[in-house]
Amino acid sequence: MSPAVAVLLLAAGLSEAAGRILPLVSRRSGMSPHIMVGLLLIGSVVESAVIALWPVTAGALAELVASAPPAGPAPSWTPGLIAPLLLAAVIAFPLLGPLLHLLLLVGVGAGLAGPLAAATGLGWWAAAGCVALAGFGLAAAVDAVRRLFAAALATGAREPLA
Repeated sequence: MSPAVAVLLLAAGLSEAAGRILPLVSRRSGMSPHIMVGLLLIGSVVESAVIALWPVTAGALAELVASAPPAGPAPSWTPGLIAPLLLAAVIAFPLLGPLLHLLLLVGVGAGLAGPLAAATGLGWWAAAGCVALAGFGLAAAVDAVRRLFAAALATGAREPLA
């Protein structure tokens, strides 16, 4: 992974995490800055990892679907592929355009489907299905963990202090 791709991944992860954490902070006025920064850093690492795993997961799904071994190396992020994803992450801030964010994610996924189709020998539509399934699976997994974490925080906040 090139340094430019790593920086773009971290910036996209930070933006996605900020878009998720800022509403939480605005609802909880008593949250300390240290906790907020910690949540932002942890969220940035998690979101960056999920974004980095998207082409890897799509490649693994495509290998399961393809009957022949891969024709080339597994697809990976390039600055040209990830720059629109960074834009999508910036637009992910609450209420600033969820539909536009979704459209940009679909565009990035379509851009990722081409290299995946070339690497695995699948047709473009099959590769796009693998990219979409990988994206939905990763998003669902992270959302489940996020909801469990939020529920744990909410439960911890209601417990009386002794």
